[in-house]
Amino acid sequence: MNINEKQICMDGESACKGMGLDQKTCAEILHQLRRAYCDEWLAFLQYWTASQVVKGPTRPNAACELMEHAEEELEHARKLADRIQTLCGEIPITPQEILENCNCAFVAPSDPCAYRIMCQSIASERCAIAVYNRILKMIGDRDPVTSHLILEILEDEVEHEYEFRQIKEDIDAGREAVGTGGMSKAEPEKHPEKHG
Repeated sequence: MNINEKQICMDGESACKGMGLDQKTCAEILHQLRRAYCDEWLAFLQYWTASQVVKGPTRPNAACELMEHAEEELEHARKLADRIQTLCGEIPITPQEILENCNCAFVAPSDPCAYRIMCQSIASERCAIAVYNRILKMIGDRDPVTSHLILEILEDEVEHEYEFRQIKEDIDAGREAVGTGGMSKAEPEKHPEKHG
């Protein structure tokens, strides 16, 4: 937030007012952005942690992909924080606030198997995709700047889901090649969307 934006917020004016948004709409946009910000922090933590513990023959590729996506989720959080503050909102600043205000629950990589971590990661991305689609629908054309940001992040999340799915399919192909199918037909688990 630059000095002029800080002054506007301190004077009690909302940037939303300048865009012609009523206070109720502005509050709802900020609420959704704050929740998405929390999701991005949890996705960063989930993927970064998973990149450290992942095991299996595809470990190098899986760890690299997880770390890359962790960094991108952190960048999403930064962009969302900038937008929230531009709209004179406040970002959650404690781990407790982040956990209490997320849409998608944090999934700890308690099973370090690359296949299981990919299934969890696919489910996490699908939750994020659903959240960003809901935000886009809610905003519509009322706030083009926020809509552009959300669409940009959504495109990244769709790409992440595809890349995690590709690694999972590589694992499936490897299992079929050595005759250890078993889990190869399993679908990614449903991500526990946080309610409340």
